[in-house]
Amino acid sequence: MIEHRFGESDPLSLGIEEEIMILDARTFMPAPEVETLVRGSEQIELPGRLKTELHASVVELNTEVCRNGIEAFAALRALREAAAGIAAEHELAIAAAGAHPRAHAEDLVIVPEPRYLTFVEYAGISAIRQGVNGLHVHVGMPGPDESLHVLDGILPWLPLVLALSANSPYAGGEETGMASYRAEILGLLPRRGAPPGLASYAEWEELIESLVATGLVGDYTAIWWDARIHPKFGTLEIRTPDQPTSLALTAGFVALFQALCAHALAEPRRARGPGFRVIYDQNRWAASRFGPQARFIHPDDGRAVDGPELAAELLERISPYARELGTEELLEPITLDRCEGDVLLEVGRRDGLEAACRDLVARTVDFGRGGGSD
Repeated sequence: MIEHRFGESDPLSLGIEEEIMILDARTFMPAPEVETLVRGSEQIELPGRLKTELHASVVELNTEVCRNGIEAFAALRALREAAAGIAAEHELAIAAAGAHPRAHAEDLVIVPEPRYLTFVEYAGISAIRQGVNGLHVHVGMPGPDESLHVLDGILPWLPLVLALSANSPYAGGEETGMASYRAEILGLLPRRGAPPGLASYAEWEELIESLVATGLVGDYTAIWWDARIHPKFGTLEIRTPDQPTSLALTAGFVALFQALCAHALAEPRRARGPGFRVIYDQNRWAASRFGPQARFIHPDDGRAVDGPELAAELLERISPYARELGTEELLEPITLDRCEGDVLLEVGRRDGLEAACRDLVARTVDFGRGGGSD
């Protein structure tokens, strides 16, 4: 049996992880200085913590448990402010996006911790190329069976959220032709994409234990599905979005996921048909290629639908739950027909990629409540 903590925190409570790039403040290129930021934060009282990620030029901002998106917004603001302040003291800067516009992933320094070195040794170039950044949202679940119920309810909508969050159109100084190049890079990993359809939490547990028994998988945290059950925290962890640049947009996606989970809890459990994975993969690819302008297969009736129309429908469905949670206003920065990657492309095409990186830095530390894709 896998030890779990479901029900120990309030249902729908939140924990947020942002993956933020560390840049040289003069060149705006990645700087492998995560230890500088982590050490600098240890003497500061914060509503969370700064920690390492795979690459030494990325710092992960982790909030404490929050009741809703409003608390999460305040916590992430404090964490971003602390990271930016420490960075400035060392001629560094922070920037939030799904990928650095100019950097080559193969040139990024790996953090020399055993878990990362073991991962790179096993996955090789697939691991080294993971120079991409995402937003992870943990949503508290009242019990193990409910976690699977909610997972099945939200999963069909996750490709759309990827499209709305797309923020990684560049790689290695070139336009990739993808709205979310990050989504394509994540596809290089084993155990990625949509989790399999399972009848019960006990069946999920049996699957995980069988994988671990092979010796090829350490535990369930070495499974990189777009959303996964996380018994250690008693949460459902949603890993789909590109890392937003705008803090207000991060708060918008947090509010969206909390309301979407509330909606799924209130509905009967959604059965997955035999063709679900094919539809999910098609929608996920379309989202990564075209962003909000993609055409999707509707999760309910199988018809083709434009991204903005489907996004409007999703927001209409979850708005009553966001209203009840007091976070409906946080959804306003989410635009239906544009994403932050569009802004990045416009600046890069007009002013060059160094200017695009400088713009990322400026928007990352702009803590106003306005949206980031206007």
